[in-house]
Amino acid sequence: MHGRCATVAGVDRVDLVLRKYDGRPHRRVTGHLLGEDEFGAWIGTPRGTRVRYSYGLRRVSWTRSDSVRLIPRDAWWMAMFSAEPSRSEIYCDVTTPARRTGPAEFTVIDLDIDLIRMRPDGRVVIDDEDEFAEHRVRFGYPDDVVAGATAAAAELHAALTGGAEPFAGRYREWLARAAMPGRRRR
Repeated sequence: MHGRCATVAGVDRVDLVLRKYDGRPHRRVTGHLLGEDEFGAWIGTPRGTRVRYSYGLRRVSWTRSDSVRLIPRDAWWMAMFSAEPSRSEIYCDVTTPARRTGPAEFTVIDLDIDLIRMRPDGRVVIDDEDEFAEHRVRFGYPDDVVAGATAAAAELHAALTGGAEPFAGRYREWLARAAMPGRRRR
């Protein structure tokens, strides 16, 4: 799944596409492939990176802090690690495992459940379990999808509260690389 992404002027650009289970677009962000390690592919999205939302009214926003996103190999989640001033230190989306859908594109199906580790107290919040339950019925999530999503949520909660890597601090070296010079800042 992971491999070299499109290089533009010496910078590896990669699109991260999130869809809902029924196939409709949800969110898209273009970042810079910073590298890969045993945890997966790390994508930098410096402050001022455009994020396109497709739900409700189509809208665009820009990130308010430097972030790095981890696309793990064969896992039912992806994570975003954000620098201050973001109130969330780590934001994990429970998703289907990422698929390579183009030379510079990863696509996941967002399965609604989010786990967020907050600043400054490290509290872990589980969000949108109600949306998962609603969509499970509405879209007819198969048993293997339900099992993958619920197992991922439990795994993430344990890792976020228990100090497991890459959530303990490994991400900080990748986050430092996310603030690339020459990027437009907002």
